[in-house]
Amino acid sequence: MEDAERDEARERPVRTGGRRRRRALKITAGVVAVGVVAAAFGLRRPAPVGHWNGAAGRADFMAAYDRAMKNMPPAARTIDVRTDFGFVRVYRYEGRTGRKEPLVLLPGRASASPVWADNMARLLGIGDVYTIDLLGEPGKSVQDAPITSAADQAAWLDQVLDRLPEESFHLVGLSIGGWTAANLAVRRARHVASLILLDPVYTFSKIPAGTAIRAIPASVPWLPKSWRDSFNSYTAGGAPVEDVPVADMIETGMRNYTLRLPQPGLVPAGSLRRLEMPVLAILAGESVMHDVAASRRRAEDVLQNGTVKVYPEASHAVNGEQPDRIAADIAAFLDGS
Repeated sequence: MEDAERDEARERPVRTGGRRRRRALKITAGVVAVGVVAAAFGLRRPAPVGHWNGAAGRADFMAAYDRAMKNMPPAARTIDVRTDFGFVRVYRYEGRTGRKEPLVLLPGRASASPVWADNMARLLGIGDVYTIDLLGEPGKSVQDAPITSAADQAAWLDQVLDRLPEESFHLVGLSIGGWTAANLAVRRARHVASLILLDPVYTFSKIPAGTAIRAIPASVPWLPKSWRDSFNSYTAGGAPVEDVPVADMIETGMRNYTLRLPQPGLVPAGSLRRLEMPVLAILAGESVMHDVAASRRRAEDVLQNGTVKVYPEASHAVNGEQPDRIAADIAAFLDGS
């Protein structure tokens, strides 16, 4: 939509405010946050295409990816969907209900499908589930044409949904996946039944300057690992860092894969106001990846059919910290839509 590209909203942010499994997902969110902020600072140029830096690095990542996927349930189907920008890896999981529209899960930056491992059992109780490895990110999707704009980001995802058998879907986006879902909805909403945004970045407010500054050294792969660990802990509410499969996968991808994606821009307020589908926005009260108070105000102001929830104790790793609550809120939201 031309309107979505034309009206750029400018908001003024105002700030407020299973142990091993929980730590693992906290680490994941921290690593993902580094990638999001790195893109915001223009450390990765927008073209030509994302690529592996070498065969050995790709092999390391794929081994780590396969180890992390062992924590996911068996997929009913593995699909590589051809788009104008490359092949997109999609996994289909059969749910335990007869809900018509499946969930489509969009992960955070550099995290790919395995980031949803702790959510899957509960979400399959809601309906069928697709997970997608974002195009242009470390994962099993393969970019082969430049993605140079938010319109391109919407185009490839729209093409994926158009080539799946169902007519419409409930999009569930985490972090940059939330932005990806919202960006699609404001431009090409034909297959979007509803939006569920889990602590989305660049959707209701921008990344705070303090977080961006702290991320600069953490986003440089050849600097000491301890620098990234420190930032990861900061974004995950101070959780201690330990080696876990999904975190190993993300770190390996960040070291060995070069992104060529455009910097995401804040979704225009006018575009959000025009959304007609139901929207559930779940914000983490302790998130450092956006201004929580400003995000809540903007979401409540612009969403004509929106439900906004704040989880006061949650960090940006909200999907791993509160999977039961998230699944319950998603089920209630969909049943009431």
